[in-house]
Amino acid sequence: MTTRNFALAFSPDALMGKSRAYIVRALAAKSRGSLGEYQLWASLALELLGKSALAGIHPCLIADPQSSESLFAAAGMTVGTDLKTITAKTVFERLTHISTRFDKKTQVYCQNMSLKRNAELHSGEAPFEAATLSSWEGRYWHTAEIILETKKLTIETWLGADQAKAPKELLAEYTHAIVEAAKVRIETAREAFSQLSKKARDAAFSKADALRPWEFSRSFHLLADSIWETKCPACGSRAFLAGVKYAEEVSEDLDDEHSDEETVDVFFAAEEFQCPSCGLHLDSRDEIEAAGLDIEHTEIETRQREYEPDYGND
Repeated sequence: MTTRNFALAFSPDALMGKSRAYIVRALAAKSRGSLGEYQLWASLALELLGKSALAGIHPCLIADPQSSESLFAAAGMTVGTDLKTITAKTVFERLTHISTRFDKKTQVYCQNMSLKRNAELHSGEAPFEAATLSSWEGRYWHTAEIILETKKLTIETWLGADQAKAPKELLAEYTHAIVEAAKVRIETAREAFSQLSKKARDAAFSKADALRPWEFSRSFHLLADSIWETKCPACGSRAFLAGVKYAEEVSEDLDDEHSDEETVDVFFAAEEFQCPSCGLHLDSRDEIEAAGLDIEHTEIETRQREYEPDYGND
């Protein structure tokens, strides 16, 4: 019997929905202090997230190649009900082909997590109980962010923190996830840049030093009110922040009330960071602050003074 609907086992939406349910269970376990259970549910959520990303390209990418019933179902035809998907190891191998950010280090991290998960479920071992949060959580959120990026989604939408009625605990976890992912992204950029030859690093620094802020404006997603210089937290290069204006006030220290001009302090808040040397990109205030960068920026402008019109003197 032929059908146009793919079996739920291979549906990108169904896999994403289940992944979301599991990450919510994971965070609930974390809030109870059950850190072993937290990592168990998180590992299951990550594998399902990876399968959803692959199935979004084509469901056949997650069908067990040894199962003809599964291959037919993934192609849209039902010939049986014994449906099987690929192993976690294969999922993480295939993800390296759809994102350049899903590198070997990330792949090995995911495979190690799935091996611990299997040991947790199928043996007397309890590998998750001995793991500290600092040993896995930051790279977990970084990895989830990479996979979500292939689906044009964010950690915020995955956790449901973008919903108006999202609980405060979930919003707090979202902020924590963003910060941890940003820290690992900085570390990854630092490692990649350090592996370049000295000649290549020096050339990148020289190119960055020659750039003017406005020349780099097209590299930002944000339609910024101002772009200013900063130092890259990953490679130390000259880099740039883009931000929006949020306030301004006449500078009392520099203002001459007898002049036709006035000096104004204009205040900006950074919302995006780009490094032209190592390619590090941070696209939120939370990420920028996690990098240890100051989001506040002030510029001084000199303007023609505006006078209030006189009333009642005619």
